[in-house]
Amino acid sequence: MDTYANMLLIAIPIFFVSALLEALYGNWINDQKHNFMDTVSSLTSGITNLLYDLLGLGIIIVSYSFLYEYLMIFKIEETILLYLIAFVCIDFASYCHHFLKHSINIFWNQHVIHHSSEEFNLACALRQSITNNLGIGIFFLIPAALFGVPPKVISILAPLHLFGQFWYHTRHIGKLGFLEYIIVTPSQHRVHHAINPQYIDKNLGAIFCVWDRIFGTFQEELDEVPCVFGTLKPVRTWNPVLINFQHLWGLIKDAWNTKKWNDKLKLWFMPTGWRPEDVLLKFPRKTITNVFSQKKYSPEYDWRHKLMAVFQLIWIDIIVFMFLYNFGDLNLFSRISYMILIFVTIFGFTSLMDGHNWALVFEISRSIIGLIIIIYFSQNFILENSLYFTIGFGFYFLVTFLITILIGPSLPKRVLLH
Repeated sequence: MDTYANMLLIAIPIFFVSALLEALYGNWINDQKHNFMDTVSSLTSGITNLLYDLLGLGIIIVSYSFLYEYLMIFKIEETILLYLIAFVCIDFASYCHHFLKHSINIFWNQHVIHHSSEEFNLACALRQSITNNLGIGIFFLIPAALFGVPPKVISILAPLHLFGQFWYHTRHIGKLGFLEYIIVTPSQHRVHHAINPQYIDKNLGAIFCVWDRIFGTFQEELDEVPCVFGTLKPVRTWNPVLINFQHLWGLIKDAWNTKKWNDKLKLWFMPTGWRPEDVLLKFPRKTITNVFSQKKYSPEYDWRHKLMAVFQLIWIDIIVFMFLYNFGDLNLFSRISYMILIFVTIFGFTSLMDGHNWALVFEISRSIIGLIIIIYFSQNFILENSLYFTIGFGFYFLVTFLITILIGPSLPKRVLLH
């Protein structure tokens, strides 16, 4: 995890700067593909995901080391061939796991946030789940274990494989000729994120598109069918924490409300979107039927609201970099403290931007509690960190309190957004 934290210290600035450059390029050519709050939501979603990964919050059913130890048939020397085989195995496992997420109700909850943006840009690549905690994906690495790919090689290549999926989340790159037959391209991945009937659940590959072509899930981007992005049940929130649990909460409510006991169990493992007939009739949910009549979730914000969101995003980034930089020296309590602070901050200010009535009280309370903790434990903070650390956090909570009471009440209200 220390190595992964160090990798993120390099990768995160690259991702964020790339998304910023894409937005600036969109302005320059007068073809903007970013929505301000949608991009903020995507960036904060990426932050929640990296915290989840670093703290190892997933359920480990079986480790890859266990599979390697008991299933290995071949043993390949550590050469370029070993790394090539490992990368192909990881990519095949990614395809299979991705297919599962798109096919089964309970697993869709682990992936819905990645599709929740109604835009398609480099920032939305960072929308990753904090509910991907069932550990099922490890079983798709059985071929790697059979081939004798050591756990060390998997741990090196897996993050690189994930980072390699960032670049093709863009609408500024067209089709790439012969590469369309080898690797996943922006054109192919636009199809994957689209909700048009022709495009749903297509192009599930991560790096190589060969799996889609073999298993019949490939679909070319059609000039006559422009991609419409999002989900068929729009999430209508900027809060990444809420997005992560919306589908799960829907499943829980359906399981509670359906009268048939077999449906209470069955609905979790049925195809994505399936609902028991009785709750479907009694509790209908709005679903997009004509994608070209889609109305995007887009409250109106003025410059003050955007400045408030930028302030929060900058401070979250500062806290995240402090967390990553000191990760190896932090004990479990400190790591959890950082996680709670970042999660609560993201939850609070994105809820405020959504216009929830309770969010104003939540943010004011968060600021006051933060100030009380800083003042009451200032001596401990100075001893464990520095005077600048203590002053910095005190400044943050004070400014958050002031901008919340001054600007928060003028935000568009949730009730007016539908």
